[in-house]
Amino acid sequence: MNTDITTSTKPEYPVIDRNPAFTKTVGNFNTLDYLRLITISGIRPNIRGPSMVTGGMIGVLGGFMYAYQNRLVSFFPNEDEVAQYKKKIQV
Repeated sequence: MNTDITTSTKPEYPVIDRNPAFTKTVGNFNTLDYLRLITISGIRPNIRGPSMVTGGMIGVLGGFMYAYQNRLVSFFPNEDEVAQYKKKIQV
């Protein structure tokens, strides 16, 4: 699995939508994406006050951007989203 975004390799899994809306991408987040968001946004218990809030916001934003990127570049399995998208097109 290649997670380096500077390479020009093709995605390993099918790309559902080449230009998805923000809400569509976030709507496709699964448990693993939320787990990535939470683990990257961990806060150290000995940081206090504004530093804790700032660190937490940076962590949450970084985790969200990591999960969002993983949803967009299709480097991870996405069979559920492919099936869901095909079902919507056939209706």
